[in-house]
Amino acid sequence: MDPEQRKNFRPLWFSLFIAAGILIGVSLSGSFNGSRNILFSRSTPAGFNKINDVINYIRQEYVDTINQQQIVDNTITQILQNLDPHSSYIPADELQSVNEPLEGNFEGIGIEFHIQYDTIMVVSTIAGGPSETIGLRPGDRIVEVDGNNVAGIGIKNEDVFKYLRGQEGTKVAIKVKRSGLNTLLDFTIVRGKIPIRSIETSFMATSNTGYIKISRFAANTYEEFMDALSKLKEQSAQNLIIDLRGNPGGYLDAATALANEFLKGKKLIVYTEGKARPRKNYYSNGEGTFENGKLFVLIDEGSASASEILTGALQDWDRAEVIGRRSFGKGLVQEQTLFPDGSAMRLTVARYYTPTGRSIQKPYKDGTLAYDDEVIERYKHGEMLNADSTHFNDSLRFKTPGGKIVYGGGGIMPDVFVPIDTASDNEFSRAIFALGIVNRFCYDYVDRNRNKLSVYKSIDQFEKNFSTEPKIFSDFIAYAISNKVRPEEKNISASKSLISNQLKANIARLLFGNDGYYRITLLHDKAFTIAVEHSERTNDDKLSVTEEKK
Repeated sequence: MDPEQRKNFRPLWFSLFIAAGILIGVSLSGSFNGSRNILFSRSTPAGFNKINDVINYIRQEYVDTINQQQIVDNTITQILQNLDPHSSYIPADELQSVNEPLEGNFEGIGIEFHIQYDTIMVVSTIAGGPSETIGLRPGDRIVEVDGNNVAGIGIKNEDVFKYLRGQEGTKVAIKVKRSGLNTLLDFTIVRGKIPIRSIETSFMATSNTGYIKISRFAANTYEEFMDALSKLKEQSAQNLIIDLRGNPGGYLDAATALANEFLKGKKLIVYTEGKARPRKNYYSNGEGTFENGKLFVLIDEGSASASEILTGALQDWDRAEVIGRRSFGKGLVQEQTLFPDGSAMRLTVARYYTPTGRSIQKPYKDGTLAYDDEVIERYKHGEMLNADSTHFNDSLRFKTPGGKIVYGGGGIMPDVFVPIDTASDNEFSRAIFALGIVNRFCYDYVDRNRNKLSVYKSIDQFEKNFSTEPKIFSDFIAYAISNKVRPEEKNISASKSLISNQLKANIARLLFGNDGYYRITLLHDKAFTIAVEHSERTNDDKLSVTEEKK
């Protein structure tokens, strides 16, 4: 073959070389020892376990050493995340902390703490807990734990938990710096079971209307609620405001137990149903202790799950007036399964439905990210400011026995809409709350002025006589600036009422606990104010929803 002919055949040779390379690559990538394909399992296609086979093959043949447990955990997590936003996998080392809020207790020394200037400061001791019993006080600074220095080392909240939490009956030795003393104090504390309360606060809002704030639906919620309700009734409470704002839910049984206290006779509270779970109905038994008084339920976009079960039942039976903004929209029921290694899976097994038959689960077909951001989208298209911007599907329209129209398909819509407060929402107010500057300032203020503040013997006395203006407010502005938050004058003016209220409320919390905080902050709360006003009205002069919107 002459040179010219060989030149003409070059493209053909190149093509053959490339094809051969591709075939060799496929053969090597698809074969074991470069010769043949592996058969993962000799069982029938319906009988083999593909996931196990793949993980075992990776463990045996992968080029590097792997953490098999981590691969298994990640695989299960991804599988469950692709089902719906609420099915989840919980590793063994996280299960206890995840379950603690619902179980209603943890084991530790019983303090509320705050890391202030790189030091663990005791904010309060839990009543009856180990720390209160042994003499720890608010304002004490823990500088050493079991011989380890914990001050000035960049300690984080999770580090404090590791140091101070532990099995009931075990001991922890701490050294404490107390204001006014030159020497450190030594304490040896025996850890115990510390209750996590579901009832944030309860008090008389007026002479005949009680208020109860529920933060979660846990194992002990019903007992706590009944105790709070009993005390309010002893103070002549005839009407009741239940605040479920920001309550993410919890146990379904806790919600149905509370609903039972308000419904007369045998009434459907909720029912659950799933592909593998036949319909299960939950009824009231007609033995409730608060079947007649006026009832008001406060909700917002943070009210979910069990909060929506309780609210939906009371709204569907025309038992309560619901005030606030549309709830989150979680109508899926999870069942927890434990694995032998201590991990757990929470799998969605059913949906729950309110008495009128509405599912309030919002759509999740666009994925978890869009699902989580849906509340932000409400704000963007104006729903937080105007109830009329919420669009419901007419096919999901239901009617209560009293003739009220309610909707399914995405949360509980309140009877009385309360827009989000935008007057004080600006760069300055967002920054000081996001960075925790209000809290830090209040911790410092109380710590420096404990003796002066001791003159306030009750919340009522504090509420009437303590003011943050002008001195404390101006000191706070200077403090914010020193923390590199530089406000414009117009933003200070717009946020002044909110900031002053929050300064006073946070100082009240440090002096009187949650009761102090809520008693102050609710003074400027529109939803609470509407509930109080409606509780004082007679049936003849009660405004309709439409009138209230005007």
